[in-house]
Amino acid sequence: MKRSSQHLIITGKKKLHGEVDINGAKNAALAIISASVLTNDVCVIENLPSIDDVTSLFKTLTKLGAKCDFKDNHTLVIDSRPINSYTAVCENVKKIRASYYLVGAFLGRFGRAEVMMPGGCDLGTRPIDYHVKGFEALGARVNIENGIIKASAEELEGAHIYLDFASVGATINIMLAAIFAKGVTTIENAAKEPHVVDCANFLNKFGAKIKGAGTNVIKITGVKELSGGEYTLIPDQIEAGTYMIAAAATQGDVTVKNIIPKHMDSVSAKLAEMNCEIIEGDDYIRIIGPEHLLSANVKSMVYPGFPTDLQPQMAALLCYAQGTSIITETVFENRFQYINELRRLGCSITVEGRVAVINGLKQLTGAEVAATDIRAGVALIIAALNANGQTIIGNVKYIDRGYENIEAKLKSLGADIERVRR
Repeated sequence: MKRSSQHLIITGKKKLHGEVDINGAKNAALAIISASVLTNDVCVIENLPSIDDVTSLFKTLTKLGAKCDFKDNHTLVIDSRPINSYTAVCENVKKIRASYYLVGAFLGRFGRAEVMMPGGCDLGTRPIDYHVKGFEALGARVNIENGIIKASAEELEGAHIYLDFASVGATINIMLAAIFAKGVTTIENAAKEPHVVDCANFLNKFGAKIKGAGTNVIKITGVKELSGGEYTLIPDQIEAGTYMIAAAATQGDVTVKNIIPKHMDSVSAKLAEMNCEIIEGDDYIRIIGPEHLLSANVKSMVYPGFPTDLQPQMAALLCYAQGTSIITETVFENRFQYINELRRLGCSITVEGRVAVINGLKQLTGAEVAATDIRAGVALIIAALNANGQTIIGNVKYIDRGYENIEAKLKSLGADIERVRR
């Protein structure tokens, strides 16, 4: 059956209790699968999330000649050596934002790339100017013609690149393009997100020379080749935060397992500020939601600040907090598209530009709503979990792009949630 006809039906007022395992990081997976194009041997990528975005990228590389096989739902064996084309203009490229990593990977391997402009969630203009600036600094010529990014270079040479904004996508893409470039490439004001570090670790394990990943200055010394081997992805920071916030919203008691607690510091601190009890272990965080949530102000920022990809989920939580809360979005200008859907549930929210003011209510009421992007979809789930009555969520296809078996995981925690065809 078509995913577009699928809906989630949630009956609220169920406290979440128990344990939930977090999958591998979506954003790291997409970067690392793309990075495997640069290797000259078989790569085995473990702890992959079984989600639609991964499937789209897998299908794209397969169409270009890569030999790909899933050993199981979370382990991909990929041999990129048979790829003999630097042109990716198929339908799957349009489905995900991270397909732009193929530009950097192809440019690094072939000295040329032709990749359809990326798709993904509509969160604003999200230009690739910083990517282009980096490629050009390395010596590439870049044009965008008829919706296709075309890049070429006789030889890539290391350069000093300053990013006006600490863009995750640009940081990773420049890193991929610079792996085989002559000399040293320095990226200043580089993004520090965990999946930037994970991608660098993947490349370094197989022969790259990257220093400084996780800081604001990354240096890449060009090498001749990369080998292959096995690599295990880090856990998904955003999926972990989603379940932490869901536990808080339902006054639940949930242990989020298989995570790196340090990656969750900004989320844990904000939930503690809202009166949640946070208990950390080596690879887990337990969240105990309070009877009375306190209001808070949230400002999305680059890592290690509060993630923009958890901003919608936090907005849903703040709808249940006592008093007035303010959310300021600094990353994507269209991130608040989901607000109208939360209002259908009774949320009191006003938006002016990139600022949302939320007046917390003790109770929301179920309604029929629709996801507008991946994170907006789970924000609606979080709001519905503690709402009176039944909520029907459409456009589940968005949620499936970023979350594996979300209804099964929530059911295991006690939620009343079903996926149906309507």
